Amino acid sequence: MKKGIHPPYHVVTVRCACGSEWETRSTQSEEIRLDICSQCHPFFTGKQKLIDTAGRIERFQKKYGQGQKKAGSA
Repeated sequence: MKKGIHPPYHVVTVRCACGSEWETRSTQSEEIRLDICSQCHPFFTGKQKLIDTAGRIERFQKKYGQGQKKAGSA
């Protein structure tokens, strides 16, 4: 490696909103804060959180749920 062209490499703490934290190395000198990590992401945990915004889930079930009943009875 050439001297003097690379940024300094620091040990930093990474903190997630779920409370998980670990140490890693980065060119950023202060701590890193995350909204979501591998311990709380639905893809890795297998748990999905549905957020109902203004009744969208109920409207979807009302609109398409009845169509499934008709198709199943025919």
